[in-house]
Amino acid sequence: MPTGFARIPAAGRYLIANATLPAALVETDRPLPHAGEGLICAELEIDGETVAAIRTPGTSAEAGLPALDMDGGMVWPGFVDMHTHLDKGHIWPRTPNPDGTFPGALEATRADRTAHWAADDVARRMDFALRCAFAHGTVLVRTHLDSAAPQHRISWPVFSEMRERWAGRIDLQAVALITVDDARNENYLAEIAGTVKHHGGVLGCVTYMVPDLDERLDAIITSAGHHGLDLDFHTDESQDPDQRSLAHIAAAVKRTGFTGRVVCGHCCSLARQPDDEAAQTIEAVAEAGIAIVSLPMCNLYLQDRHAGVTPRYRGITLLHELAAAGVDIAVASDNTRDPFYAYGDLDMLEVYRETVRIGHFDHPIDTAPALVAKAPAAVIGRPDRGVLRDGCPADLVLFRARTWTELLARPQSDRSVLRNGRPIDKTLPDYRELDDLFERA
Repeated sequence: MPTGFARIPAAGRYLIANATLPAALVETDRPLPHAGEGLICAELEIDGETVAAIRTPGTSAEAGLPALDMDGGMVWPGFVDMHTHLDKGHIWPRTPNPDGTFPGALEATRADRTAHWAADDVARRMDFALRCAFAHGTVLVRTHLDSAAPQHRISWPVFSEMRERWAGRIDLQAVALITVDDARNENYLAEIAGTVKHHGGVLGCVTYMVPDLDERLDAIITSAGHHGLDLDFHTDESQDPDQRSLAHIAAAVKRTGFTGRVVCGHCCSLARQPDDEAAQTIEAVAEAGIAIVSLPMCNLYLQDRHAGVTPRYRGITLLHELAAAGVDIAVASDNTRDPFYAYGDLDMLEVYRETVRIGHFDHPIDTAPALVAKAPAAVIGRPDRGVLRDGCPADLVLFRARTWTELLARPQSDRSVLRNGRPIDKTLPDYRELDDLFERA
């Protein structure tokens, strides 16, 4: 019997009755009774692999379908994790961060990549991480792939194979991760863009202040436009208020007339800049149509870390102000058990719980669930995911929790995860599976 509390009826057509749903994740014209705090009461008719209908509780009783009685428990769509690093994941036992700082993370990761990132090593750690995400209820993952030469010739084929292997369980997207300095090499940039195009990925870049930043951004954006690629930047991952590359990206998008999707992640320094300057940047981001993803857990770990000094800043960007300006926002896992973040398990409920706490997304909490489901799905071009509607896949996460305080007070390790209307085995992979990779080191 798959682990989890729910005993799903054996029939191919059944009801999930007496359920509570986050209203922010439901798309229906039917009037459904409200349960307060952005929650609604409903029942879901499951027909094979599909949510056939979402209705007012009790309206399907005459159909005589077998039912799972949720007793007020929550039903969510599968999670969407739009910013991860599957190629880095789980190397901490082999190469930890020596001091917990950002420079320490960069150097440790560079050393581990140079010494160990052969195809088998990358593939095994990717697969391990995806099994964790699958067990927690995630259906769509975007990963960044370190693409410094010659690693791009290793990791991108591994990713394509992994995407095929996981098809039908987790949909995968990938972003090439290079630096703004790498973009000075026209031949290398052309090779990376061609690799990304070949593997159906997204072009990405780590941006920071360099003298020729605008020229480099124009080259990257032009290359993306030439190859028909979307863009996903690592931006201003720093507490230094003088890091202002987000404003330069917004200007470059408008200057070049780029029409693809653009995401900027992190944007930590925005929260350290004067209010008037931050407001101008936010307005420019909104006008350029750039979406922002924050990585609360990783940046809380890395940012404002100084030995013997209590951190004063949380590392998240101005999410409330961005949303108020009409910017699409989301949150994601980022790194897991690597030098950039020693913890994490690609559990988007954990990301949601910590975002609510760290970013004060609880008064009111009505729209917050979208941050880990509907919003990131739309940002990365998959509006079919992260929502509950008639005809959507029956890829669901079921919780005993009936209210936000119940949901957020515990890890919800007893959740049930449905794929195609059937419960999966939620047993998490054992870390011991990777021991030989570290013994080899």
